[in-house]
Amino acid sequence: MATLEELTVIATQEIEDAKPMYAQVNNERREFTDAEYDQAVTDLANSKYDKQENGYKRARQEAYLPLAEQLDMQYWDGVNGTTLWADHIEQVKTDNPKPA
Repeated sequence: MATLEELTVIATQEIEDAKPMYAQVNNERREFTDAEYDQAVTDLANSKYDKQENGYKRARQEAYLPLAEQLDMQYWDGVNGTTLWADHIEQVKTDNPKPA
């Protein structure tokens, strides 16, 4: 996994490649100031770092079935001797692994 400093280097290059970038201020289009470019690099690096560290969590949250459905699966697994709920959880975790 990359450090924030390594991701900052990548973000800096991506922002450099995207230049010129513009802001709309008071109905006037103008190029970013140096401070705005610096902020864009910081924001992009932080976004990349957050995605690296927490992206799997958000992906899992989206992939899990609603709790009511999970509880129903657990009930029917107990009644029928099946493992549908455990299989669902395992599939979500396999599809969205936690970074090493």
